[in-house]
Amino acid sequence: MRLPATLFGFAVAAGVARATVQGFDISHYQGTVDFSSAYSSGARFVIIKATEGTTYTDPEFSSHYTDATDAGFIRGGYHFAHPDTSSGASQANFFVENGGGWSGDGITLPGMLDIEYGASSECYGLSASSMVSWISDFVDTYQSLTGRYPMIYTTNDWWTTCTGNSQAFSANCPLVLARYSSSVGTIPGGWPYQTIWQYSDSYTYGGDADTFNGAQSSLVKLATG
Repeated sequence: MRLPATLFGFAVAAGVARATVQGFDISHYQGTVDFSSAYSSGARFVIIKATEGTTYTDPEFSSHYTDATDAGFIRGGYHFAHPDTSSGASQANFFVENGGGWSGDGITLPGMLDIEYGASSECYGLSASSMVSWISDFVDTYQSLTGRYPMIYTTNDWWTTCTGNSQAFSANCPLVLARYSSSVGTIPGGWPYQTIWQYSDSYTYGGDADTFNGAQSSLVKLATG
């Protein structure tokens, strides 16, 4: 069977059952993480909170990152966006300076922009066009600093509400879609599929439960570039 074109190195084949890889994501809020047991159970990647805005670094990032590496995981950092406090470029720089970088070593995921509903207001007081501009600022700066486009974590509801369901990022930024359900649901923003699905806010060994949409070899490719 001839596979169709690929996006981010992963074959897009509608109706064909695909391999998946278990993973999870964590921050210091989520307490004890059992990396060894998670790896033994079959998990192979973890995304670790590094920063928020331009002033906050997660106090457990370094220890989580070291422990994940020692346990054998493919791992990377994520940044929680505050579009109402500073520019996308400023936050991308802060993220890269504090653990959110990338190298093509096969074990480092491109950084992830976590953009979702925040405490200040539904869409941080920005119009859809202004939000798209903010995200572009972050994405372009991250790419210029690391040579990779970041992953984008969001929900269908937030993306539709706060960006007007923008399709500006679907060609370059892998989608990490949050939906706590038995199915991934609607894919927003012109993405043909999710690269990673956060399907539960409770993972047995700590943090939130994720699944990578592809085989282990494709996960390694994502970490390699």
